[in-house]
Amino acid sequence: MNLATVRPHYDLAGAVDACLARGITSIAPWRDQVQKAGVAEAARIIRGNALGVTGLCRGGMFPAATAEGLAAAVEDNQRAVDEAAALGADCLVLVVGGLPDGSRDLSGARDMVLRGLEALLPYAQAQNMPLAIEPLHPMYAADRACVNTLEQALDLCDHLGDGTGVAIDVYHVWWDPKLYEQIARAGAGGRILAHHICDWLVPTRDLLTDRGMMGDGVIDLRTIRAHIEQAGYHGAQEVEIFSAQDWWKRPGADVLSTCIERYRTVC
Repeated sequence: MNLATVRPHYDLAGAVDACLARGITSIAPWRDQVQKAGVAEAARIIRGNALGVTGLCRGGMFPAATAEGLAAAVEDNQRAVDEAAALGADCLVLVVGGLPDGSRDLSGARDMVLRGLEALLPYAQAQNMPLAIEPLHPMYAADRACVNTLEQALDLCDHLGDGTGVAIDVYHVWWDPKLYEQIARAGAGGRILAHHICDWLVPTRDLLTDRGMMGDGVIDLRTIRAHIEQAGYHGAQEVEIFSAQDWWKRPGADVLSTCIERYRTVC
């Protein structure tokens, strides 16, 4: 359970209790949730309950208007690596960032992402913390992520080498005509570090906070999962739903119970 799914309902400790009560034994917290609890306390809660941490969300956001800004982004990502290591996370999920303020130079932003990753990687390798690059849907290229396809993310991994991989979020990649080809490529390189699930609603009322519950939209979740498993990944399917219009307004217990039911019947 990615804890963004129940962000309005629980703090970290409350989310852990609610998940455990329903047999959910792996979570993916967000940095603000961890920092609010305190990193040491968050680690105590997670380890005391023998929880898996499929990833820490999120690092990245490298592009900046100045060299100092890029250096500050790298420093913040080093702190994120520290937090992920303290929690025993499987990976640090990276949303790489979009255009710097005032810029229209998309290729320049992508170059800054590469330079930021090159600067961060040795620090992450020293703590044995894999970096999971998450490509985001092209609608986010300007403000959230200028890496928009699985192919682009894997090209970065090939350049960077060991210690890097990808987080495959169906919301962001389901539309890609090269998706299955690139999933196979990721699997061949041992690059699949995480698999996030939700659904794409038609119509989508808000591009950030109107993700659907699995089965309510148009994504072929089972076929994507089959390709991911064929590529060699048999890890968790991590439910990550931003839903200000719907699921964030419902009781947290109902959200969790529905996630479990849809996982069993749809995914």
